[in-house]
Amino acid sequence: MLIRKMIKSTLLAIGGLAVASLMPVTGAMNSADAQALDQEMVVIAHRGASGYLPEHTLPAKALAYGMGADFIEQDVVLSKDGVPVVLHDIHIDTTTDVAEKFPDRKREDGRYYAIDFTLAELKTLNVTERFKADTGKQVYADRFPAEFAIFKIPTLEEEIKLIRGLNHSTGRNVGIYPEIKDPAFHRAEGQDIAKTVIAVMEKWGYNNPDSHAFVQCFDWSETKRIRQELNYQGKLVQLIGENRWGAPEGTDYDYLKSDDGITDMASVVDGIGPWLPQVIEGLSENGTAIMTPTLIAAQRAQLKVHPYTLRADQLPKWAGDMQIALKAIFDDAGIDGIFTDFPDQVVQYLARNPDA
Repeated sequence: MLIRKMIKSTLLAIGGLAVASLMPVTGAMNSADAQALDQEMVVIAHRGASGYLPEHTLPAKALAYGMGADFIEQDVVLSKDGVPVVLHDIHIDTTTDVAEKFPDRKREDGRYYAIDFTLAELKTLNVTERFKADTGKQVYADRFPAEFAIFKIPTLEEEIKLIRGLNHSTGRNVGIYPEIKDPAFHRAEGQDIAKTVIAVMEKWGYNNPDSHAFVQCFDWSETKRIRQELNYQGKLVQLIGENRWGAPEGTDYDYLKSDDGITDMASVVDGIGPWLPQVIEGLSENGTAIMTPTLIAAQRAQLKVHPYTLRADQLPKWAGDMQIALKAIFDDAGIDGIFTDFPDQVVQYLARNPDA
């Protein structure tokens, strides 16, 4: 733990530059050993360092790696030819220039779907910062300018190779955190996304409880299928949304948030990925986090808790700044890790507060 604190302190001293992950460590232990000693509180790069570069692009993942993230997330959908690609949505019209390059390929609902395009076709698209479909304006105006569209859609295996290659060259052990997106939609389109993604995970050795990886899904029925039917032995996380968002068939988020739901999930998964308001309601009069019954039950069941998503440019209403939010998450609530668009800021906080 001491060595990892030294690594993170060095990161702070040079302003969070990517080269911190490349620095040699003195003593008998290397940085990978040091990282393993302090895994209680982990930093999960949400779609990469997406506060700085367009989400799910390889440069965003490389930057997140250099900023010191412990895990890097991959949202996965399938192409028409069944290749797992890293995109947040089954739709591609709010993060790429597909409407310009393939104007006649939209469906009756006016949307463009990744599954309607081969990998070769998807590779012709430019990826931009996320924008609104109706206005074309960026969702986060102060992030990377959309007009600098120089990025491409990666496959899941390309991203694994990037992270594994950096692990080899730096001596670190940064993990992957793929989400299986909308399995019911893919099944209706004739493809089994869970089976395809799990095959890739097993090919690369992410198939046992000690693998430095988590697989996550919002669909509770599919999560159980991954464990019980596909016999995946790696770490699993059940994502939790709100029923009003449109829950997958067979998934009741109100139930999953209850004591009985937590007990049910604990028999299948290693952790939960709740929406941040589902675990912290706000701050008490003395400024400490108000923990929800869901969080208390999950911690009692010894489930890992990795909420989503902490953004410096879209903080919870109860948090005046990132420091307030991070104190509530780590110091007060004792949460195991956080998905964030700004991994550098969370790494820096944990370096300044090593006992969080």
